[in-house]
Amino acid sequence: MSINDNNKRVQVESELEELIPGFIKNRHKDIEKIERMLLDEDFEAIKLVGHTMKGNGTGYGFKEISELGESIEKAAREKQIKEIRRLIGELNLYLENVVIEYI
Repeated sequence: MSINDNNKRVQVESELEELIPGFIKNRHKDIEKIERMLLDEDFEAIKLVGHTMKGNGTGYGFKEISELGESIEKAAREKQIKEIRRLIGELNLYLENVVIEYI
């Protein structure tokens, strides 16, 4: 998955507006956690974080986060350190550039 102009804009239900800042902040925390877990090569824990992102992203309206979470989970299962680093970089880029529209 790569970030482009079409998927930087996300429409989110207005009733979720209060929850979104915390959701985004927690994804930043996920990046920090995964970076620490990589130092210990704790692939099981990384897989769990990716799995959680996969499950939560779409529910909040962030399909891309779910897709990245799924990719992180897969890369952790296969113990692909470079791919995990690439994916968390992509997640960070996405989080820094996403434009949220409440509908």
